[in-house]
Amino acid sequence: MTQRERQILNLIEANPMISQQELADQLGITRSSVAVHISNLQKKGYIAGKGYVLRSGSYAVIVGGINIDIGGSSFDNLVAEDSNPGKVQTSLGGVGRNIAHNLALMGGDVRMLSAYGDDVYGQRVASSCAELGIDAGNVLKVSGATTSTYLYIADPSGEMALAISDMSVCDYITPAYLSSNIAMLQNAQIVMVDTNIPAESIVWLCENVNVPIFCDPVSTKKAVKLLPVLDKIHTLKPNKLEAELLSGVKIEKKEDAETAAKALIEKGVHRLFLSMGGDGIYAAMEKGGRIEGIWMDNIPGNMVNTTGCGDSAMAAIMWAYLEGMNLSETARASVAAGSITMESNETINPAMSASALKSRMSIR
Repeated sequence: MTQRERQILNLIEANPMISQQELADQLGITRSSVAVHISNLQKKGYIAGKGYVLRSGSYAVIVGGINIDIGGSSFDNLVAEDSNPGKVQTSLGGVGRNIAHNLALMGGDVRMLSAYGDDVYGQRVASSCAELGIDAGNVLKVSGATTSTYLYIADPSGEMALAISDMSVCDYITPAYLSSNIAMLQNAQIVMVDTNIPAESIVWLCENVNVPIFCDPVSTKKAVKLLPVLDKIHTLKPNKLEAELLSGVKIEKKEDAETAAKALIEKGVHRLFLSMGGDGIYAAMEKGGRIEGIWMDNIPGNMVNTTGCGDSAMAAIMWAYLEGMNLSETARASVAAGSITMESNETINPAMSASALKSRMSIR
């Protein structure tokens, strides 16, 4: 779906009786252009025939990992092969789940496809999704499996000394499982996938789902799963290292980031938001046979903890798409989300909301 088509669909959802001329007047385009866009929306299945019968609500499906994070921090210097007094905390995590949580706080209609074990942590995941309004009714509960768990031990300064990640339950997110949920996927406005799921499942999604696919590469090790399907990806949100791997371009300065973005778009990615840390975000997309690109500076905030900024940024990119925002507005929403997230000790700032995003976006 193009940006203009998204804007038209939003207006029709708000007022199903709106005329083509009214659409044209509100968007500042001709009535004939509106007719062409509506015809395209009908061909793509977003509008079922005449009368503006919409295919679905504006919901997003997130396909990805759900984690339980268990962290132990020692009070004193760690002693090997001994019991170290300290503090142990557990929290919900996982890239897909974190993005879903943020998008739900932004007011999004969110549905998840994932897998967890039939253990106490799986019960906690289900309860949390219900409280947040995330539809997890189709998440796979795997008998005898352990919910994906990340266990780490840190020294008194907070530096990680050792970690073990058990994400084997994600192997159950198979093409067959996804195929059994094809109606949900095809009726979504966005499908977001993280690379914690098997490579063959990512390929299946990209080849069988006819709605915009958004991707979070997660890490350089897992980002390689996206190489065969770059031409099927609508929106990609890599960091510097992930962009280097996927584009083949070494990024040492801003100009290199622009070159990497161009290379990825030439490989078929429609749109990307390249996170450059302190340099902000470089957003680029293919438009009319050329590449449109902009830099967006980070928005200042009271930095407490930057963990989780990437997940909230992706959620904001999805939120902005559902709101019909353009490239610049979407990039602004992305850095605004990061600015809000870093002001909390928690990975997900409970103060996140659509109104908070809009307010932070207005800061110059």
